[in-house]
Amino acid sequence: MKKALLIIMSSFLLITLSITAYGQDKKDKSPLNASTFSGFKIRNIGPAMKSGRIADIAIHPGNNNIWYVAVGSGGVWKTVNSGTTWKPVFDAQKVYSIGCVAIDPNNPHTVWVGTGENVGGRHVGIGDGIYRSADDGASWKNMGLKESQHISKILIHPENPDIIWVAAQGPLWNKGDERGIYKSVDGGATWVKTLGDAEWVGATDIVMDPRDTDVLYAATWQRHRNVAAYMGGGPGTAIHKSTDGGETWIKLKKGLPSGNMGKIGLAISSQEPDIIYAAIELDRRTGGVYKSENRGASWTKQSSTVSGATGPHYYQELVASPHEFDKIYLLDVRVQYSDDGGKTFQRMNERGKHSDNHAIAFRKEEPDYMLIGTDGGLYETFDDTKTWRYIANLPVTQFYKVAVNDAWPFYQIFGGTQDNGTQGGVSQTDRREGITNADWFIIYGGDGHQPATEPGNPDIVYCESQQGYLGRVDLTTGESVSIRPQPLKGEKLERFNWDSPVLISPHSPTRLYFASQRIWRSDNRGDSWVPISGDLSRNQNRLTLPLMDQTWSWDATWDIDAMSQYNCITSLAESPLLEGLIYAGTDDGLIQVTEDGGDNWRKIEVGSLPDVPETAFVNDIKADLYDENTAYVALDNHKFGDFKPYLLKSTDRGKSWESIAGDIPENHLVWRIVQDHVKPELMFSATEYGVFFTPNGGEKWIRLKGDVPTISFRDLVIHKERNDLVCASFGRGFFVFDDYSPLREVTEEKLKEEAGIYPVRDAWMFSYRSGAGSQGSAQYAADNPPYGAVLTYHLAKSMTTKKSQRKKEEGKLKKEEKPLTFPEWEVLKEERLEEAPKIWLTVRDADGNVVRKINGPTGKGFHRVAWDLRYPAWGAIDIHREKTSSRWVPSGSNVLPGTYSVSIAKEQEGVITELAGQVEFEVIKLYEGAIRGMDPVDARAFRKEINLMREATSAASIVFDEANKKVKAMQTALSRMPTPAGELYEELYALKRQLIAFEEQVYGDPAKRELSEYDYPTVSQRLGVASGGFYNLTYGPTATQVMCLEIAKEQFEALTTGLEVLVIETIPAFEQKLIDAGAPWMNGMPLK
Repeated sequence: MKKALLIIMSSFLLITLSITAYGQDKKDKSPLNASTFSGFKIRNIGPAMKSGRIADIAIHPGNNNIWYVAVGSGGVWKTVNSGTTWKPVFDAQKVYSIGCVAIDPNNPHTVWVGTGENVGGRHVGIGDGIYRSADDGASWKNMGLKESQHISKILIHPENPDIIWVAAQGPLWNKGDERGIYKSVDGGATWVKTLGDAEWVGATDIVMDPRDTDVLYAATWQRHRNVAAYMGGGPGTAIHKSTDGGETWIKLKKGLPSGNMGKIGLAISSQEPDIIYAAIELDRRTGGVYKSENRGASWTKQSSTVSGATGPHYYQELVASPHEFDKIYLLDVRVQYSDDGGKTFQRMNERGKHSDNHAIAFRKEEPDYMLIGTDGGLYETFDDTKTWRYIANLPVTQFYKVAVNDAWPFYQIFGGTQDNGTQGGVSQTDRREGITNADWFIIYGGDGHQPATEPGNPDIVYCESQQGYLGRVDLTTGESVSIRPQPLKGEKLERFNWDSPVLISPHSPTRLYFASQRIWRSDNRGDSWVPISGDLSRNQNRLTLPLMDQTWSWDATWDIDAMSQYNCITSLAESPLLEGLIYAGTDDGLIQVTEDGGDNWRKIEVGSLPDVPETAFVNDIKADLYDENTAYVALDNHKFGDFKPYLLKSTDRGKSWESIAGDIPENHLVWRIVQDHVKPELMFSATEYGVFFTPNGGEKWIRLKGDVPTISFRDLVIHKERNDLVCASFGRGFFVFDDYSPLREVTEEKLKEEAGIYPVRDAWMFSYRSGAGSQGSAQYAADNPPYGAVLTYHLAKSMTTKKSQRKKEEGKLKKEEKPLTFPEWEVLKEERLEEAPKIWLTVRDADGNVVRKINGPTGKGFHRVAWDLRYPAWGAIDIHREKTSSRWVPSGSNVLPGTYSVSIAKEQEGVITELAGQVEFEVIKLYEGAIRGMDPVDARAFRKEINLMREATSAASIVFDEANKKVKAMQTALSRMPTPAGELYEELYALKRQLIAFEEQVYGDPAKRELSEYDYPTVSQRLGVASGGFYNLTYGPTATQVMCLEIAKEQFEALTTGLEVLVIETIPAFEQKLIDAGAPWMNGMPLK
């Protein structure tokens, strides 16, 4: 029986392995995968002007300049110079939301990170457990608790690094999974749960008695949120104590509230560790600060202080000062602090600093120093909060939505942010340093949400703050006009979603749609509104809906004050092909369709869509750009614990639907979908962990990974004129996929061709402006797009050498533990003689003349190479100089505006093979100056003369250097010859004087040069004036430059005549005399 079972199991294992291998092979064979497209680099443009929410801070115990910063929605960042520069160190992991960070006090090279921030907000991301780095954050390993979703705190034993305690809050949106206090005694290899229940009760804080590591205090927290409401407490919330290192716990009761409690923050006095402080949330956002003076045996209420505004669930961290006894800090919208153990509180001075505080760190030796993390980034004070320094180079802004205008030449990008208003900035600049904080501005306050711009009028921007506070901003004046629709006479207040949808009609740029529980229309830019629907939601009483698997009475720990309204419209779309065909989606699982501008509405239950739960929230709905009957919807059920991607398509105006989510990964809930305006099948989706595109209408989705960290993308928009995809991330600012148009030509068949070259966007020619100068290393600057014409190509396979192929095969054998054989000598010889293969991109002008040859990468997949719109560098080539500093190599001059083309070829083993081309594109002069210069054709002729003159002077310089070396060698030879001093010495001396005279005519008197004293302009000085600055300008040469070139040519002609005589006649004649006199062999002599 055992043998039969073993055979069956073995057969099953073989089948499983075969299926897995087949799937991997199939995936590898298809070029439609993320690695193929990783050569498309997505440009992060920040900003860092207002930064983003900070969850935790850890300062290195032995070096105050090293900080690790846990960003609530943006990974982990490290600085080694107190914030002067930063490096993201967590980007390659699977999640982006961070709850806490801790440095091992036993070995500061070891860093622990708990993923999933510990707030109860509507916008919170989740984690996948606890991570450890053993190399100062360079690499990470997931150490378990993968289902915890939100980790609040990590404690590391101060003497034994194998002992770690974790406070895991557990899922916010659903019950179960890993929540509570966990302990590891083997460095995180295994974990044991010692506190918390299996459903709703997790742990939000844990502190240790510094005198006795077996004494721990922990706060548990019972809470649940869904799309409708939030319950912030329950009977499971409590304070517990352990005296055996967290193995067992007792619930502390004496003096503490007996009813339901909400979020609790704990602190222990470092001066008197018998004293413990607790900030406790109670019903209705009330609460108090409690103090125990006997290790938790009993407690006394000190005051009714509690954190507020958004709610205690968003703050409530309590911190005891390491410098002053009985001074505690309660993190809140504005930090509250007490000097008397919590009896009285006052607000900290935060003038010039952002609100909403979440993390605080101190320096042991500096009592006036404090580092605080807020919703708006990091701030530090050196004078006990009298003044604050903002860390203005941490680009972790959380954008909900994005819009672009049609400003020229560089369009602007606008985005609504979490607690940092609506921000606007430019997509690129014409300054070399790129996009700085100075290029960004705030145009609307609050939590910013969906912006919109008026087509054809780049100065009109619509912005909103939370719950429908809509405004119209005129960028010419900076004025903002409130245009929020108001209920008509006798009507109740409107129910607006936290992020209400605003839509500009594709049929009229002055027509707006806006939505509460109904849809409003304005035909005068929001000055007045009319409702075009009734209530399109389910119109429920959300307080009657279940939370924690039950319904609740009025007397419960409700906290919906700063929550979104419920039963609201969340998405709007109008067909660009059929006016009045409007789609609306709600937060309570409905899609509504009108085909007559709002007179009649057809309701669709999302639960009737294939495999879609009835509770799904409509994140996005889009009308097809090409077919009036087609629409798309992105649905979201994560607020019920379901993170699946729901993306569907209808071809009959919503009557039936099919999924097009395809192979979007399981936990990548979809926030947004946009369709290309040229190719119907090309679409993009923004998901919880990345951006995807499909070239075939959803059959295959491919993740765009080029320079993109793991982050949530909440919105996408296409700038149609530039073919740019602008992506709004929720924690890493904006990303721009510059000119994605090559994706329109992507098919599996084309990618299997040996190579392909793709359309090139018109290239702008301009001169970079002077920037702000040297602002120091802390200045934040995001990249501009590469200057010039960006050339895109793909290779079906990597080009390899014989040596690399042999080593690859040997690597396979080694991996399979098979013996290696020594290669034949002839094989090694061929490897040594073989040159590396090359890819050549050849740019030609309209007449077919080669303008530039550019070397490109030879790896498999897509590549982009920028041609800088210049001819190649011009000058004589010195074969004796192995490496010439680019500082002294003349750069090529600008080409003329006009039509150009590019083709691609490969060079392998000395053979050039054309692969693809020609693809035409235009070079366009971006700006016309106020003063017109020389005719472009004449300017090009002048550049050619400059190039020829540069070549001639550099050639003369090389010849002169060689002559100088020759004369020095002859002087050495003469000194070794057994001949008396006489005529040969005199001739040699005369030769040396002629060379010195030539050098002075070209470069000036060296003695005077050494002191910067000059007589007459030399050839090199005249040529420098003629070409100085001209190579970087689109303006033609000045008359002075033309004059200097002519003078330089005349001077040079006179010099070269003398140099030719010297080199061709005089030096060879003297050399022959030396030979005749028996001189030893020198370079250039015939072999004896």
